[in-house]
Amino acid sequence: MRKLFAALAATLCAVAQTPTRTVWDAVYTSEQATRGEALYTSTCAGCHGNSLQGGESAPPLSGVEFFSNWNTLSVGDLFERVRVSMPLNKPGSLNREQNAAIVAYVLRFSKFPAGSAELPQRTEMLNDIRIEMYKPEVKK
Repeated sequence: MRKLFAALAATLCAVAQTPTRTVWDAVYTSEQATRGEALYTSTCAGCHGNSLQGGESAPPLSGVEFFSNWNTLSVGDLFERVRVSMPLNKPGSLNREQNAAIVAYVLRFSKFPAGSAELPQRTEMLNDIRIEMYKPEVKK
């Protein structure tokens, strides 16, 4: 009986931690992504390239290689990677608003739709948004 309860608890925890939205749910605004583009150009493009294609020392932030690393992870995972380790020459030097704007630009560049609410700046909220390369099918 104890094993059954432990298994049930583990399942409930996994379900509770599964992001409820995806990047296809219009999770950033166009204005936020535009701010992010300017920040990306000044702080990220030197390593990641003008077209987010990556460079000698930096992985791409778009395309198949990007999605092979990030597909099904949360936007919170991506945000935290940017927040803690970027830019490479001054890790952690950008504030949460700037990091969220850059992530919004990365999403826009990959053609995910913009919406009416800005991408949150709190990791806990971003953990509820899953990165999905392909638009999930609508369940009827």
